[in-house]
Amino acid sequence: MKKSGNILLVDDNKGVLSALQLLLKPHFEETAALSSPAALPALLREREWQVVLLDMNFTAGINSGNEGLYWLRQIKSLSPRTAVVLFTAYADIGLAVRGIKEGAADFIVKPWDNNRLTETLLEVAGRQQSSKNSMKEKETAANERKMYWGVSQEMNRLRTLAAKVAATDANILITGENGTGKEMLAREIHACSSRSKREMVCVDMGAITETLFESELFGHAKGAFTDAYNDRPGKFEAAHGSTLFLDEIGNLPLHQQAKLLTVLQRRSIVRVGSNTPVPVDIRLVCATNRNLEEMVKQGTFREDLLYRINTINLEIPALRHHSEDILPLAERFVSRFCKQYDKPQMTLDEEAAQRLKLHSWPGNIRELEHAIEKAVIICDTPSLPADLFALPRKAMTSPAERVSTLEEMEVRMIRQALEQCKGNLSAVAVQLGITRQTLYNKMKKYGI
Repeated sequence: MKKSGNILLVDDNKGVLSALQLLLKPHFEETAALSSPAALPALLREREWQVVLLDMNFTAGINSGNEGLYWLRQIKSLSPRTAVVLFTAYADIGLAVRGIKEGAADFIVKPWDNNRLTETLLEVAGRQQSSKNSMKEKETAANERKMYWGVSQEMNRLRTLAAKVAATDANILITGENGTGKEMLAREIHACSSRSKREMVCVDMGAITETLFESELFGHAKGAFTDAYNDRPGKFEAAHGSTLFLDEIGNLPLHQQAKLLTVLQRRSIVRVGSNTPVPVDIRLVCATNRNLEEMVKQGTFREDLLYRINTINLEIPALRHHSEDILPLAERFVSRFCKQYDKPQMTLDEEAAQRLKLHSWPGNIRELEHAIEKAVIICDTPSLPADLFALPRKAMTSPAERVSTLEEMEVRMIRQALEQCKGNLSAVAVQLGITRQTLYNKMKKYGI
């Protein structure tokens, strides 16, 4: 019979402890006993316990159960992952229910039934182990999606600078082509900052409609407009004490830039429909694939806003500029997608690896990631062959390789329009006869 992890028994009756240890020893890898909860803090600091079976009363003549509730809170404070099962007499059922509300996993009634007690403790231990495994899987997935710095000099310089600024509260502007990993770098900076205990708040500035801009960023008061049934905090308030990441800042219209600048200068927001300023403490990180200095010259981006958001500029190089990282990244993606799609570990064959190295990767890391994902899904052999990957775009010029699908035609037309309009999305949308939002969605879809 497979045994569960460890269990700590806490009861002032030594006879009860002896009986419990004999009963539970065949089911748990380790059982330990305490006749007084006074030593609990020291034991919890020394190691992690999977389950604690905790009596509700310890002092002679006192049967209120408050001692049990007190030590329950202490255990959850010192070791949040430890499951606590309350050990209670018939008269303490109400207290046990209170304990459940305060974080206990279950309760067992005295005098106990051996089978019921064993089943309850094993079930709680099983849930705890499943939760622990799930957390490990999430941590593994998070590690796999962490910023990959590679071996190139360009990325090493970026890493050094990012490490220096992460520890400060300086505003950061991350620039680089689409697909280079700007949001991933922002998350890396947040994780290395003093604000990492709170989750980073992300806002895609290009995806917010003009009518919802102020409500999304600054929140609104109840009754501010139709359907505003309750007060609602915006992204700035949600990021209080944390990092606010504004992606695609270059897509923000000029009149909305002024509103954003006011908030950044005052370090306070006013909800829509309210007159009360709300102080906000945020660390601002912005990102764009556009040349903001050129936009300032053209009058489409405020110079004072650029100075406000650009205390430190981190430029992520295009993948073609650190090509020595292409294969390590590809192998990393192969490993991740094999796990994700429950496939045996695959490798790149020699011709496939050479083809990946020669490709210019205009879509950068995102394009490489999508190419590997597609190949892993389609492939049924241990080795990923070269024919699963498209030829380098610069070589696709022969009549046999001309555009053959509607999606490819859309990509070509959007790229041509972007070149002709010098990156002005509003002008591109007008030229293509679509809305700015539709254009933005298509660019996101195709990784342009």
